[in-house]
Amino acid sequence: MQKTAQSVLNILRAKGWKLATAESCTGGMISSALVEIAGSSDVFDRGFVTYSNQAKIDMLGVSTRTLRAHGAVSTETAAEMATGALQNAKTDIAVSVTGVAGPGASATKPEGRVCFGLAQKGKDVKTFQMDFGTLGRTNVRQESAQFALNMILDATK
Repeated sequence: MQKTAQSVLNILRAKGWKLATAESCTGGMISSALVEIAGSSDVFDRGFVTYSNQAKIDMLGVSTRTLRAHGAVSTETAAEMATGALQNAKTDIAVSVTGVAGPGASATKPEGRVCFGLAQKGKDVKTFQMDFGTLGRTNVRQESAQFALNMILDATK
């Protein structure tokens, strides 16, 4: 993951872009991977760790209507998280992640389901849903953080 984080920093630095993250199930893993690298502060602005629904509402402006209709683990919520991070941090790009790391699942949201959002200035929000399966909590979180970093790289091409 560190190699990808370094690539993200290098590309965003070259573009003169700032980045924000909005994390739920990863609990700051994306932010941590970025700040592990010296000099990241010229690119990484801030990370929002919004584990509870109330934090998503208060810190990112996620709509209670969206949470009631789709739940915290949904592409709709991921889109609003990414948009809220972009707007509140006033950065050029923001990534969000929300999911069921495990253990446990519901009838409609299996363990390992993770939703992602990517917001960029002047562009429509992109969302993705991945079903990593029952890899275990730590592995789902690590795979999610890696996926989010790769999303940022793909968005810079």
